[in-house]
Amino acid sequence: MNILIVKLSAIGDVIHTLPALNALRAHFPEAHITWLVEEAASELVKGHQALNRVLISGRKRWAKGLLTPQWLDNISEAYRFLRQLRDTRYDLILDFQGLLKSGILIALTRGKRKIGFDRGMEHAEESHLFLNERVRSVDMEIHALTRGMIFLNACLGIEKRKVVFDLPVQQVHHRLVKKLLAQHGIKRGKPLVAIHPTAKWETKLWDNDKFSTLADALIQKHGVQVVFTGGRADGKRIQHIISPMKGHATNLSGQMSLKALAALYARAGCVISTDTGPMHLA
Repeated sequence: MNILIVKLSAIGDVIHTLPALNALRAHFPEAHITWLVEEAASELVKGHQALNRVLISGRKRWAKGLLTPQWLDNISEAYRFLRQLRDTRYDLILDFQGLLKSGILIALTRGKRKIGFDRGMEHAEESHLFLNERVRSVDMEIHALTRGMIFLNACLGIEKRKVVFDLPVQQVHHRLVKKLLAQHGIKRGKPLVAIHPTAKWETKLWDNDKFSTLADALIQKHGVQVVFTGGRADGKRIQHIISPMKGHATNLSGQMSLKALAALYARAGCVISTDTGPMHLA
C-alpha cells in the first residue's frame, strides 16, 4: 500500500502530526509512507523511522525566484517536483493540512482515495472540494494533535494510541550542541535555561525589557545559565534583550538547525518561549 501524508507547514503543526504518522505506521507496518512537506519544516520529518520517503515543496522560494535572474532554474525545479509528486499512484492520500495550498497539490497527485475533513473547518479555504472522501468536520478549538487522531479514526478506524513523536534527532545533533555550548563557556553540570523570545506574529511577542528582567532574575536568584535561541534574522532582537542585562547570557540565534535545537532543549532544565514552532519542539 502506498500512502501519502500531506502536511506542509508550519513547524508546530508538523510536529503535532507526528503521532498520527506513528499510529498510521503501527496500523500499516508494511505500507510505503510518503510525507509531503514544505521546506521550512522538512527537517522535522526527514530521516523519521516511520517514513519511506519525503517530498519537499519549495513553493515560497520558487515564487520569489520568478523575479530573479534565476527564474528559469526555479521553474525547472518546480517542474521536477511536480514529476516526483505524480510518479506514484497512491492508494491513500490524507490531507492533514486542510488549506487551499494542500488541496491544489492533492489535485495534482495520482491517488485512489483522497481523504480530508469536510466543509465547516475554520480557515479551510474550500479545500474539501479537492477530495473524493470527506469526514465530518470538527471544532478547531480541539488541539491539533487530537484532531489528527480523530481524523485517522474517522477515515480508517485507527483508534487513538499512545502519543509518540520520535523526532529524528541523532547523536550528531547532540554532539554539535555539546560542542557549541562548550565554545560559549556553558558548563554541563550547571542548570541551563533556554529562552526563545521571538515569533512570526507581533501579537505573540513579549516586551524585550521583560525578557531581560526575567533572564537576570533567573541568573541571580537561581544561579542558572541562560541561552537565547532564535533564527538567523532574530539575532538583532535578542542582542537588544541581552545588552541591558546585569548577568551573562548567550545568544545562539541562527547557529542551529531544528534538530540541533531539539537536542539543546533536551539538555535544558526549562524552556521559556513565545507561542511559536520551537515552543512545540520543546
